Amino acid sequence: MTVLVTGGAGYIGSHMVLALVDAGERVVVVDDLSTGFRSAVPAGVALVEGDFGDQALVERVIAEHAVDAIAHFAAKIVVPDSVADPLGYYLNNTAKARNLIESAVRAGVERFIFSSTAAVYGETDAGLVTEDRPLKPVSPYGRSKLMVEWMLEDAGVAHGLRSVVLRYFNVAGADPKGRAGQSTRNATHLIKVAVQTALGRRERMQIYGDDYPTPDGTCLRDYIQVTDLAQAHMDALRHLRGGGASLTCNVGYARGYSVKEVVEVVRRVSGVDVEAVMSPRRPGDPAAIVASNDRIRAELGWVPRHDDLDAIVGQALDWERRLHNREGD
Repeated sequence: MTVLVTGGAGYIGSHMVLALVDAGERVVVVDDLSTGFRSAVPAGVALVEGDFGDQALVERVIAEHAVDAIAHFAAKIVVPDSVADPLGYYLNNTAKARNLIESAVRAGVERFIFSSTAAVYGETDAGLVTEDRPLKPVSPYGRSKLMVEWMLEDAGVAHGLRSVVLRYFNVAGADPKGRAGQSTRNATHLIKVAVQTALGRRERMQIYGDDYPTPDGTCLRDYIQVTDLAQAHMDALRHLRGGGASLTCNVGYARGYSVKEVVEVVRRVSGVDVEAVMSPRRPGDPAAIVASNDRIRAELGWVPRHDDLDAIVGQALDWERRLHNREGD
């Protein structure tokens, strides 16, 4: 049987593809390459260039490759952009996901793993966020993802589709073996931006807001290393193949770092005095959000192995240098 990975040429999806290949799984990727890269898909893995919302295409891929599970990563992910273009986010993240879910049901695929987000929680207090926290997203991005969670829940009741919803916190780092990383040149991920600045690919970086109700006034986030995140998906796949029931889990380390703290780590690891300038808050950014990971540890047996911010920053730096050498800048 085969796992269909939507968005498998992108940052997180490509790490899932590597984890599947390393485990001896058969994989097929559907990606329109709008933000992904053909080079991110390992040799020997089938890549179908197309839209995951194209039902005829998806159903043909499911039939031709004997797909038994779908891992859905393809999405628009920039919170401020979602505020400026909510309808575009609802089209791509919600309406097209609805098509993908229907295709899975029609084709008899019974296992679905969904990339959700901590943005479904919205503003939280200083404590760890558990999965039963009220869901009050403050951005169209968060709402677009929450709608898909609801659709999966309803499809499970009506059609028997079993799913694992993984609510990511802030994804960072790169494959420790150097095979994949965040390759989008203008990505907005904090650590990506900071290491690009350290390597001279940006003149300076911005810190958006220093008046939040946090210890140093900047946003507090839980940074999850991308290979550990991919392992969470592998654990979810094992759970579903073993007959496990639908489940929603956070994926994070239960520890937060402020923006200023992350910038200081990048300065220390890179040896460069990264220039960071203060800017106004961005719309849709909660002050603080840090995961409780008790459920994923208990239910899926997930064990993080890369929980070290210095190492995560080092991986991001190494990957950025690889990109620099590849592009010949």
